[in-house]
Amino acid sequence: MPINQQLILKFVLFLKTERNYSPHTISNYQRDLKFLLEFLGERKIDRAAAREYLLELEKRRYSRRSIARKLSSTRSFFYFLKREEAIEQNPFANLLTPKLPKKLPNFLYPDELNSLFAMPDVKTPAGMRARAILEIIYGTGLRVMEVIHLNQNDIDFTELEIKVLGKGSKERIVLFGAQAKDCLENYLNNGRPKLLGDKKSPAVFINQRGGRLSIRSVERLLTFYAKKAGLTKRVTPHTLRHSFATHLLSGGADLRMVQELLGHASLSTTQVYTHVTKERLKEVYDQAHLRA
Repeated sequence: MPINQQLILKFVLFLKTERNYSPHTISNYQRDLKFLLEFLGERKIDRAAAREYLLELEKRRYSRRSIARKLSSTRSFFYFLKREEAIEQNPFANLLTPKLPKKLPNFLYPDELNSLFAMPDVKTPAGMRARAILEIIYGTGLRVMEVIHLNQNDIDFTELEIKVLGKGSKERIVLFGAQAKDCLENYLNNGRPKLLGDKKSPAVFINQRGGRLSIRSVERLLTFYAKKAGLTKRVTPHTLRHSFATHLLSGGADLRMVQELLGHASLSTTQVYTHVTKERLKEVYDQAHLRA
């Protein structure tokens, strides 16, 4: 059957309501599927057309990462259509995806984290909020989308747990420590009321107008404080998530426990964090090798 805009809109609604995907991810899916729609025109999609589409992407000299993403978007779309019984076969199933080079996640060392955390002025409401955000992302490994959707009743200060609605609307419990607790309580008791004024909101992290902070606001916040701390690395919310996982595993945490805390569906996704820092490698070598 020919693919049309109506089917794409139905898929987008599914991603929003049932999968709880972020606006950024949904935007990528829409862009990829629009490209597919333009390529196909009025043609029906079958296995031969799927192969032609792959060749077209290669001909246009897209990077392997871009091709892999476009194929992933398209494959998910057709799995959805098959589930809805709009098609009988997924023409993109088992279509070989370009092999991607393994990329180690960017993370911060403890001294870099300490420099970053020292930057917000915690005498101001905005500074209290910034420090709480930094501590919560690093302390829990939450995705930025999960952070901005936190509500006050999701946090259990007695058990030091947070209930999170993650990707695919999957609920999980994450843990946080004493430093994150102190910073979060300070923000909620002293900073948030001043930002909120006479407005009402269930959200933990709010802007000056009393609405939820946006992803872009959190990203700008990290860029600002990283620059202020003199860090040369690009620091994003995901950098703190990477640091959370890297430091847990370097400290001896179990891989499956870290998988659970990160909310990864597959263990292979978590395994990218099993890289070790040069310092940790040298430490183990010095302790274990007879000739060290």
